[in-house]
Amino acid sequence: MTHIAIHLVVSDPDKAAAWYAEALGARETGRLTLPGGRTLTVDLVLGDTRLAVAGEMPERGMCSPAALGGTSAALHLQVADVDAAWERALKEGATVFEPLHDAFWGERTGQLLDPYGHRWALNQHIRDVSQEEIAAAAAKLFTGSVTA
Repeated sequence: MTHIAIHLVVSDPDKAAAWYAEALGARETGRLTLPGGRTLTVDLVLGDTRLAVAGEMPERGMCSPAALGGTSAALHLQVADVDAAWERALKEGATVFEPLHDAFWGERTGQLLDPYGHRWALNQHIRDVSQEEIAAAAAKLFTGSVTA
């Protein structure tokens, strides 16, 4: 297991696992099915990260973003061709949260909501940027002032 593994709660783990495979390139590594056929979790690998997709169990405090009214977290996925990954995710049913753009910190990036309410930032490194340049651009963007 990687240092941090992600456990996403979704309305339908079977459909979600298929979506993550098709739209983001995840690979299934296992699943746990309960007696009666209900899928408890589907284990995936996305790049070098383990991703478990589990169905909602409100009685145990496991609720999807839709049940909670949204998500406060964004999962960042580094990809080789962000434009192609972006189009594939949109084609598979993702919705735009933040449009794809060239960011001041040196990445081409955008954020999507998957069909299960989880927010994903798709990123591609496009240029090296110094910490000073990042700080100056952030100050200008978020406060309107320029730092020395």
